[in-house]
Amino acid sequence: MFTTTLQLMPALLNRLALIPIVCLAAIAGHSVADEGMWQPHQLPDLSEQLLQLGLEINPENLSRLDQFPMNAVVSLGGCSASFVSPQGLVVTNHHCIYGSVQYNSTPENNLLTDGFLAKQLNEEIPTAPGTRVYVTEEVSDVTADVLSGVTASTSGIDRYNMIEANRKSLIADCESSGNHRCGVSSFHQGLEYFLIKRLEVRDVRLVYAPATSIGKYGGDIDNWQWPRHTGDFGFYRAYVGTDGRPAEYSEDNVPYASNSFLEVSATGVEEGDFVMGVGYPGSTNRYRTTAEVENEFEWYYPQARGFREDIINIINANSADGSAARIAYEGTLASLNNYAKNFQSMVESYNKSDFIDRRRQAETDLVEWINSDSTRRQQYAPAIGRLQDLIETNHGTRERDLVRSYMGYATLPSAAHRLYRLAMEKQKPDAEREPGYQERDLRRLSQSMQTISRRYDETVDKATLSYLLARYAELPEQHRSQATDSFFGISGSIDQGQVDQIIEDSYAQTSLDDEAARLAWLESSVEDFENSDDPLIRYAVDSYAERMALELERKELSGQFQRWRPEYMEAVIAYNRSLGQPIYADANSSLRVTFGQVRGNQPKDGLTNQPFTSLEGIVSKDTGLDPFNAPAKQLDLIRAKQYGDYVLPSLGTVPVNFLSTLDITGGNSGTATMNSKAQLVGLLFDGVYESIIGDWDFDDSKNRAISVDARYMLWVMEYMDGATNLLEEMTIAK
Repeated sequence: MFTTTLQLMPALLNRLALIPIVCLAAIAGHSVADEGMWQPHQLPDLSEQLLQLGLEINPENLSRLDQFPMNAVVSLGGCSASFVSPQGLVVTNHHCIYGSVQYNSTPENNLLTDGFLAKQLNEEIPTAPGTRVYVTEEVSDVTADVLSGVTASTSGIDRYNMIEANRKSLIADCESSGNHRCGVSSFHQGLEYFLIKRLEVRDVRLVYAPATSIGKYGGDIDNWQWPRHTGDFGFYRAYVGTDGRPAEYSEDNVPYASNSFLEVSATGVEEGDFVMGVGYPGSTNRYRTTAEVENEFEWYYPQARGFREDIINIINANSADGSAARIAYEGTLASLNNYAKNFQSMVESYNKSDFIDRRRQAETDLVEWINSDSTRRQQYAPAIGRLQDLIETNHGTRERDLVRSYMGYATLPSAAHRLYRLAMEKQKPDAEREPGYQERDLRRLSQSMQTISRRYDETVDKATLSYLLARYAELPEQHRSQATDSFFGISGSIDQGQVDQIIEDSYAQTSLDDEAARLAWLESSVEDFENSDDPLIRYAVDSYAERMALELERKELSGQFQRWRPEYMEAVIAYNRSLGQPIYADANSSLRVTFGQVRGNQPKDGLTNQPFTSLEGIVSKDTGLDPFNAPAKQLDLIRAKQYGDYVLPSLGTVPVNFLSTLDITGGNSGTATMNSKAQLVGLLFDGVYESIIGDWDFDDSKNRAISVDARYMLWVMEYMDGATNLLEEMTIAK
């Protein structure tokens, strides 16, 4: 299936002048409209459909980033969130604040187990270093600026460098105030570029997190499953300086005065009600070629899942439950487990579906459409052929690239590489430095070195590195690094005992396990690194040239993709428009809107999923053992039918989670699920097993998103944790 963006920028329309504009009536049916992660500027063109579905606010408001409700929705840089009070109170998923809860936990004061609630502002605590709240203020088309100077004959590496330089220039101008974090995002695989300007709030504090036995109830067993009973919610607060501008943490800072915020609905939604999700979905791949799909599902996902499961086992084997080491890796384990299960489910869904057959047919139809017209053949055929060649080249180094991507789980060697790279980059003018090492990045880099102190254990790290080097040694010699082979004594085969001894000696002699030492290296010169006798620093220095050679190879290939993918997407868009099909861009972590209905599904023959779960389901699942260990107080309240004002009449009890047809992916975690009045009725936190493949292929009959119901959130806050101060601060719509 090739489905791609409804409204194209003028520059793109000029390039596609031969193609008739699609009639918006083509997406009148809600079953089609439920598919798509729409850019805000597209929503006015969907006004008729949105109003038919039940939207009660002006659809134009959804295109205005400085108006309600769009300016109430924020990004955490990986998760979505929303303001729910005028005093910078932010609600998101429990698993999105999990890292900050873990960072502030110790065996003696385990906030993961016990939960956390600040009853007053002065009790709110700093989050993990680097935590941010981003408020999108402007999105502007900069396609012409990004591609300035680029021609069809520009080489791959020159194209990559020119685009990167143009991006950096735009970002530097955008960030001149010192209060914003800007980025240039690619849409339609490089056919369009948008500059996104976000206010960067740097002082973020932990306000409230329910106990993990609520916030993560069901754990990894229930992940991607239905029915769910997970209280996946928690609260941050954004702070700024007394002048109202973003500032580093200070006791003098004051809560951020948000321009608008979401009311929280205590009446919620019923089955069939309109809902919309406004957030920051990470990435989808609905336009990849058949060859890329096959590689991903038949090779990458199985291989990557194996790496993740092995590292999970290493962490568990080298850290006792409840120990400081285990607490340090709880966030890492949660991420590894989530994606290991995701990858497994991806493969299972792929094998059970006709997705690849439909993708092959769609690709065949596209090629036939191109070849049926001489003008189209001349315009699009070269891109089809070149892209196939580039994909084949890219897949030729997949084993090497996979191993290298997982080497980052060895914390100290990875830190050494980053620190030396910084020293090398600091020799250049700021505009010429690699992204991630510019002046704008130094604060984050410093905070990442601080964070290691709470997310590192020597025993775990050494065992992880030992495993990764064993996997590395399996690579053919031409795909290995001479510096790595030399440092760890690998030649043809691996002597694991010798490698482990080298690791042991290196960790015994390095200073990188000390936070002060890591921070000092941030200020060190290239000469300091080259003269160091720290073994991990020496390894970073000795392997640098080879790592840069591989990076240059990657940039050349990326530049070639930047040349041919946009032309391929022109063909895809033109073909879809010829069929009158709606067109939307793949997700890319930018602000998007998706809409649909509260609805169950029938995932398999004889099985029907109802759209709501209830408090009583928590009792039914409870075993007293993690992850089905609901607090005793909660079980008593449920058995006593202490429902308060949060009953769903058709259910006769308090709803916990609900299903909807919203089109989501990773990054949508914490997304506000809104009703027709743009009130908060839930938080998106997961999808059902059958919709995992939705990153690649949308099926309206199977795709369902899972939200924690706002009524359950309010019930837990009032009856379980006594968060009355927050309930009084928020506007509860009854």
